[in-house]
Amino acid sequence: RRKTSTARVFMKPGSGKITVNDKDLDLYFGRVTGRMVVRQPLELTETLNQFDIFVTVAGGGGSSQAGAIRHGITRALMNYNEDLRPTLRAAGYVTRDARQVERKKVGLRKARRRPQFSKR
Repeated sequence: RRKTSTARVFMKPGSGKITVNDKDLDLYFGRVTGRMVVRQPLELTETLNQFDIFVTVAGGGGSSQAGAIRHGITRALMNYNEDLRPTLRAAGYVTRDARQVERKKVGLRKARRRPQFSKR
């Protein structure tokens, strides 16, 4: 999970094909950064062409979904081989990013933005 995105990752031995919501990774993420973020844990552990990965992801935007998928792939890799954990931990992929959007408060324009102060 990341922000409001939730991803489910299914890994099986294969040729390195990544499918997101029944679409190819390159079709699903228009921006290069999204594709890059998703592949990061696989490139780090040098398992890019060992697994076929099937992902279902919902909620949030592109960047948030990419982050959720990366976290899911990281967890799947750790389930597969616990020896990969220190490498993934050092890169910072194991920790769930807990930052969420702060709620809007009554009497304010946004979460913290106050209405303009007028002295007179």
